[in-house]
Amino acid sequence: MRRTVSIILFAVTAYVSVSVLAQQKNPPRNDLPQPYRTTRDWGELPTGVKWAAVTAVESAPDGNIYVVHRCFANSCAGRSEAPILKYNANGKLLKTWGEGMFIFPHGATVDRGGNLWVTDARGEGGKGHQVFKFSPEGKVLMTLGKAGVSGSGPDLFDQPTDVVVAQNGDIFVTDSHRNGKNNRVVKFDRNGKFIKEWGKKGSGPGELSEPHTIAMDSRGRLFVGDRENNRIQIFDQDGKFLDQWHQFGRPSGIFITNDDTIYVTDSESGPDSGAHELTGIKKGIRIGNAKDGSVKAFIEDSESTAADHSGAEGVGVDANGNVYGAVVRRQMLERHVKK
Repeated sequence: MRRTVSIILFAVTAYVSVSVLAQQKNPPRNDLPQPYRTTRDWGELPTGVKWAAVTAVESAPDGNIYVVHRCFANSCAGRSEAPILKYNANGKLLKTWGEGMFIFPHGATVDRGGNLWVTDARGEGGKGHQVFKFSPEGKVLMTLGKAGVSGSGPDLFDQPTDVVVAQNGDIFVTDSHRNGKNNRVVKFDRNGKFIKEWGKKGSGPGELSEPHTIAMDSRGRLFVGDRENNRIQIFDQDGKFLDQWHQFGRPSGIFITNDDTIYVTDSESGPDSGAHELTGIKKGIRIGNAKDGSVKAFIEDSESTAADHSGAEGVGVDANGNVYGAVVRRQMLERHVKK
């Protein structure tokens, strides 16, 4: 009996040691170059509207920029403000839409056809737990999930956090925010037909704990921000686990440009609040290469060592290389321009 217990303890200790070493082998750095200057509250707002929690920024093929925010403070429930704002490259407001459609708008993407996709990561009053596809003019083209219904399986979501669309039109959704029931990636075809899912709650390769964001590189690989595990996991489009990276910090948002430059927001590292945050790591946006995982630069957040989850969560990059940080707690949109 003692021998069995000893073997089990040895195995557990070895696993923990290997896991810790894996994270320490290439930890996120605080001392990288910061080649950007920052301006805040970029873009004009509708009359009488202030920035609520900003959650996503996405650039379109035509040069326009979409910004998603949560209507008022941190929720759209019962609000009349439009959560989706469309800008030209100079920050002129072109159009708004989505009034009365969302509870908790979260992640977004723009597909190759210029259509905007947005997730709603909560449910209340017959709304939420859905993914919407909009035309560039705001027309609803597709809806995934059932309004206000949380669940699992092929036609329901529980707090879907983000979405990305492959070149052939296949759709990938990360499903479950903090304490969510699914912790998975769900794959659909271009018409919204369920294909498959992968992932479950855990910390092993291919397991997920709050898959908060998803992006795709030039090779079609999927980069999933496995936030509570403080890592990015990389999969092929069939769900095969390829690699995991810890050097970009605790990922809330990921954006990958056509040249495979990767931008990763870390809005939560710092003091451990009980959600397994990385301690001693500053909040901000780490910039590197999606091909080899190297990290080249760091846009430090203005409250990079605060205990609160204060940094930018969403991130977007326009055609000129300007970086946009979607800030939830401080309710602002930041624009970072190369010095």
